[in-house]
Amino acid sequence: MNRKKTLIILFLGLFGKLIAQNVTIEAQIDSLQILIGEQTKIRLEATVDNGQEIIFPHFRDTIVRGVEVLETLKPDTQYLNNKQRLHITQEYLITSFDSALYYLPPLSVLVDQREYKSKALALKVYTIPVDTENPDHFFGQKTVMKPPFVWEDWWLLIALSFVFIPILVLLFYLIVRLRDNKPIIRKIKVEPKIPPHKLAMQEIERIKNEKSWQKGEPKAYYTELTDVIRTYIDGRYGFNAMEMTSSEIIDKLMSIGNKEDIKELRLLFQTADLVKFAKHSPLMNENDANLINAIDFINETKSEEEENAKPQPTEITIIEKRSLRSKIILITSIVALATGSVVALTYIVIRLIELLS
Repeated sequence: MNRKKTLIILFLGLFGKLIAQNVTIEAQIDSLQILIGEQTKIRLEATVDNGQEIIFPHFRDTIVRGVEVLETLKPDTQYLNNKQRLHITQEYLITSFDSALYYLPPLSVLVDQREYKSKALALKVYTIPVDTENPDHFFGQKTVMKPPFVWEDWWLLIALSFVFIPILVLLFYLIVRLRDNKPIIRKIKVEPKIPPHKLAMQEIERIKNEKSWQKGEPKAYYTELTDVIRTYIDGRYGFNAMEMTSSEIIDKLMSIGNKEDIKELRLLFQTADLVKFAKHSPLMNENDANLINAIDFINETKSEEEENAKPQPTEITIIEKRSLRSKIILITSIVALATGSVVALTYIVIRLIELLS
């Protein structure tokens, strides 16, 4: 029995050593000696198996009395052995304002709730040497030196300045040409004028076929639907509904129309406002009902005279293709020159600030 106990103890000890070998903790300091107020870094490195939980020490302000922690930098992680092992480096930026030899105790790292410690470190902080025997030799802060004039820093700015003025003159000339470029009338095409209710029904048919509310786009659906109604009201009643709010449109219609025809339209506008401004998600049957309400409003308020009247022609002017092509070239040239001028001016200003500051 004693032999078995001895074997078990040896096995557990060997197993514990193998586990400990899986975790390696090392601590280093960049500079062992610094002057008062200088900064250095403590680098704490841990090598563990991938998947192990690791917690580095956190310092609020000091490691030991006299050694301040200015910043805890972001850990750097590297994978080893085909990502089976992790090598994590945690850095601490430290400083000291008291001259002394500081003993930095071992840093503790928790790996899977088990504590591992690094080796201890030392930091020597020196004061700034002052020649007390010759105080007249202490010269204070030097003045800022002016950089010498170098042509390589200025030749591009000078060249751009000379080119910038002709570009502005050319840009002004092209703008004048574009303004004075009167189009040439080639022919007149006559098309019949479509009544407002027919145009509205065509747009509603398009919206119904697109089915944007079924694609998770209720805001786009209600925006298009209310725009169609606003355009129809503009053509039917002669007031600019596109520039009015929903409540203003309803009040205006109630003052000039049948109140019974406006009930369902009021519900449509209320639902549209909730969708557009309150992110309301209406039900599928509610979307269908509002589409039907829009159709009913148009059918109930359409003008019988326009319904029975013959289509009236409207004149559309067709511009000569050659004039249109020249206009496109002028606009493209103006945009290109304006963009180049802005870029060149921005570069000149930035470089002047850099050179003169």
